[in-house]
Amino acid sequence: MTPEELNEARTNPDFIKYINEKEKEAFDNQNISELYSILDTLLILDLSDENRINKVYEEILTIAFEAIQDRIKEKEKLSIDTEDIYFIRSFYEHAIEKWSVQDYKGAKELFFILTRIVEDNILVDAFNIHLINTSQNIDMDDFYEKVDMESEPTKEQYGYFISNFNFDTKEYLDSNISIITKEYENLKNLLN
Repeated sequence: MTPEELNEARTNPDFIKYINEKEKEAFDNQNISELYSILDTLLILDLSDENRINKVYEEILTIAFEAIQDRIKEKEKLSIDTEDIYFIRSFYEHAIEKWSVQDYKGAKELFFILTRIVEDNILVDAFNIHLINTSQNIDMDDFYEKVDMESEPTKEQYGYFISNFNFDTKEYLDSNISIITKEYENLKNLLN
């Protein structure tokens, strides 16, 4: 969108009414994909105050945490090719948020859970790399130095996650297997 189109959308009363109705409907239906659509719209168009954005994001997290808790109980994996992508995305974003404020323990726990409940080898490897770095209290800035910023995701769904690195993933995981094994043992109670 051009700046003119953004400004027109921000000031169009019909569009604002539509967004408000969609937001209410998404809350009423507990629809995480619609809530993400609302959140993205609010952020892109800068339509709202921080409280409204936080309210939408908190609802997304509530829905995701409940769904993931249910999947853990049922011992079911999440797929990136279904609506599950929104649960994975929100859990991942929350882990990154914790990491960004140096809550390494909280981030590590969330990355561990993701490694155990997501059914996608590329993401599980990426989450294990995140787990290794948070278990070593690696600062996010230092972690970003390991990320391949030039590489395009092989699947659209991977665009929500850091999954491309400037090293061989298999070699890195193999050389850090003792950390992974130790963390899996220490954190396994989170899945009960």
